[in-house]
Amino acid sequence: MSETTRTGTAPSAPLGTEKPVEAVKVLPARHPWRWVATAAVAVVAAMAGNALVTNPAWEWPTVGQFLFSATILQSLWLTVQLTIVGTAIGLVLGTVLALLRMSKNPLLQGVSFAYISVFRSVPLILQLLFWFNLAILYKTIGFGVPFGPQFWTFSTQNLIAPLTAAFLGLGLHQAAYFAEIVRSGFLAIDPGQREAAAALGIPQFRQFWRIQLPQALRIIVPTTGNEVIGLLKGTSVVYIMALPELFYQVQVVYNRTGRVIPLLLVAAIWYFVLTTVLSVVQWFVERHYGRGSDRHQAELPLLKLARTVLAARARRPEVSR
Repeated sequence: MSETTRTGTAPSAPLGTEKPVEAVKVLPARHPWRWVATAAVAVVAAMAGNALVTNPAWEWPTVGQFLFSATILQSLWLTVQLTIVGTAIGLVLGTVLALLRMSKNPLLQGVSFAYISVFRSVPLILQLLFWFNLAILYKTIGFGVPFGPQFWTFSTQNLIAPLTAAFLGLGLHQAAYFAEIVRSGFLAIDPGQREAAAALGIPQFRQFWRIQLPQALRIIVPTTGNEVIGLLKGTSVVYIMALPELFYQVQVVYNRTGRVIPLLLVAAIWYFVLTTVLSVVQWFVERHYGRGSDRHQAELPLLKLARTVLAARARRPEVSR
């Protein structure tokens, strides 16, 4: 018995007689339940869209009449102003409060903790009312020597107008939440990186600006984006001060015309547009600061859907004429 037969190995074929190797056909994995869920969601979405479009109670012609009216656009701009100023005040003051909270000084920690506790405990509508009625508590506001003479005195009634009260109320309220967001972002960084940077002789400012801040922003940006969107919708609370923001102006119009549902739909459409814009901006900022940390960065749902449809059409075989 030969060595080849004894070991069970087939003898090699002579040169030139090998059979051609057939190409292996790779089949994609099938997901039947995914298609079932997709079909069910598509049917429900189609039913909802049909009910929204065909129901005459929505009064779409009235919606189109008031959607771009001058009154609504002016109130929309005031809503944007309240959001921008409230966010700016909240971010600046919140960052300061976060740094005070992380300080080793117990007094600074206590002041920051007390501020955050108070402003997170009191509802926003109450804070707005306190600022709006500040003249009842303090007739004048002065600047001078602490516990001493005052050099400049201003009337609180003239200094704190309704719009100023709204800016202060929204900004100071959001500062308490932004402070915790910023603090959580910096606490999530491994302290060993700061120690390694200090051992290499990197200055503290450069440690903060080039090492700590970029990593903290990956955590801070998503939650901050959610807070800004919440603040945008929370601006509707300033209606108690008769400020003509979007929701208040919609109320004025439908109280005059009696068209409640279409005017509420106008407000809902504009809030949806503004929150969508903020969401897109948040996505781009997250993508910028998430570079290098995630190999598969998430795409916008609509962009991903369009890319999937185009890819499916490209794979479809051409129909011969």
